[in-house]
Amino acid sequence: MDARGAKLMQASAQQRAKRQQKVEELCAATLRALTGDAQLHYRGRRLHQGARPLPMHAPHLRIDSDQDAFEDCRAAADGMALRLLHSDPELHRSLAPAGGVQRLVFEWLEQLRVETHVPIDMPGMAENLHHRFENWSRTFYREGLTEGRFGILLYTVAQMSWSRLMAKPVMHETEDYIEGTRASLVSALGTPLAGMRRHRDNQAEFAKHALEVARVVDETMRSDMADVGGDDAERDPEEEDEAKSRFALLLDFDQDEGDGNNIAAATTGDSKVFEDAKQAYHVYTTRFDTEVPAGTLVRKALLREYRERVDKRITEQGINLPRLARMLGAILARPQRDGWLFGQEEGRIDGARLSQLISSPAERRLFRQDQYKPSADCVVTFLVDCSGSMKTHSEPVAMMVDLLIRALEMVGVTTEMLGFTTGGWNGGRAVKEWMAHGKPAHPGRLNEVTHMVFKEADRNWRRARIDMMALLKPDLFREGIDGEAVDWACNRLLARSEERRILIVISDGCPADSATGRANDEFYLDNHLKEVVARREAQGAVEILGLGVGLDLSPFYRRCLATDMSQALDNELFYDIVQLIGGRHRR
Repeated sequence: MDARGAKLMQASAQQRAKRQQKVEELCAATLRALTGDAQLHYRGRRLHQGARPLPMHAPHLRIDSDQDAFEDCRAAADGMALRLLHSDPELHRSLAPAGGVQRLVFEWLEQLRVETHVPIDMPGMAENLHHRFENWSRTFYREGLTEGRFGILLYTVAQMSWSRLMAKPVMHETEDYIEGTRASLVSALGTPLAGMRRHRDNQAEFAKHALEVARVVDETMRSDMADVGGDDAERDPEEEDEAKSRFALLLDFDQDEGDGNNIAAATTGDSKVFEDAKQAYHVYTTRFDTEVPAGTLVRKALLREYRERVDKRITEQGINLPRLARMLGAILARPQRDGWLFGQEEGRIDGARLSQLISSPAERRLFRQDQYKPSADCVVTFLVDCSGSMKTHSEPVAMMVDLLIRALEMVGVTTEMLGFTTGGWNGGRAVKEWMAHGKPAHPGRLNEVTHMVFKEADRNWRRARIDMMALLKPDLFREGIDGEAVDWACNRLLARSEERRILIVISDGCPADSATGRANDEFYLDNHLKEVVARREAQGAVEILGLGVGLDLSPFYRRCLATDMSQALDNELFYDIVQLIGGRHRR
């Protein structure tokens, strides 16, 4: 593939990521409005309630926001809202079968039950859910998933159950196709289907009939599998295995509700070492950790050269800096009283002007009013990931942060620029000390952490503009311990007196430290980052935002934005960042 084709593919991926973010924002807002639960949000393409992921096992509501239309995504949100409002999760969990086909059918029927509770004054919701079920049915049939014995059985039971509960006919396109299977099931399912319809307002009573339907489906499937007579005896065993594998995802119930401490997103994985330690993060040694002014790590002459290069590139971008400052001021500044407005025609009487009543009886400008000016009592910290993979993005990131800091300072916002890396590759001196002590198991973080200060909050952009360019020094980029860096940046923000504190983490992926990963497990640092972000968000003193460089950071940050740093910076990118700061992305 040539360079042009690669750029087109990357641009397409960025568009899909932005569409996905927009869809998830709208669906999350719908869920919060319908349920009144402010903790509902999407993270890592999964719905979360606070830090807890919420499962969706009903096949017709499993959505791919990259592929499915917005109407389908909205229907899935409506279905989840009804599940949260009308299903008791503890009761459901206590009644649900252990797993397999019976669990799938039981989960599905419970979802169909709550979908009968659409409010009468919300016909749009009913239409969304009807449209989604028909879409799923049509796709399931046309993709040939009904051709196997399990497929036709599952599909027929779904059509029969939906039809009975919703009091609607089965889908016309497949009515004749399922007629034989439906006829064979009527005698066994007639009574429990009628019971489900009768008790759809009572979850416990409904569950009794749903369990009977699940049992019949399971026994029928087992009977079919054991039947080696007739035409099925000639079926290729490999075809049977392939058909079963197509339904493996439907039978995967590992991602269940869990408890409130289960915060690992499925897109990164769970860390057994971290969980076994009850989420107690461990650092093997801090003897080699450092916190340094970044400007001292680079020669001054080289910093000035970097500054000139970045200034030239920024001029070429054509960014409207005053407009960017106005947009940031509109979302960060708050009206603050700033003295009086004199000479007004209404308001409070100004005693100093009472003499004018005699000298100029017609004068009406004898009053004063409170004067308000916008004031941004806010501090914004940019925390830049300086791991090796970020090296190629250092210049566009430096330009972006430089422009944002200048715009923020124009409206009176205090700013800080930090970075994090490691003192060495593959563990450095820390791993050598660990090896000298006999390599004790699960040592925790096993590298030299280096935290860098590019610009302090009490130092304005003009004084720090040269030192900020240390970000362009290639040999600063090594490995990344994100969780500790976020904690460090939050502690610095908490020491500030400003009312509002915002941390923007700029990164291109998961935490990465080879020595720590080998000595613990692959997801140890990932899970620590999630724990830190969840804890800080729960405290509420610092707003944490994720700015992904070519990557969706939603597994780690509730509010995030994916950006494409391979393209020139433009006003649209900064508009999206303003919306992120204003709370319009994945809140």
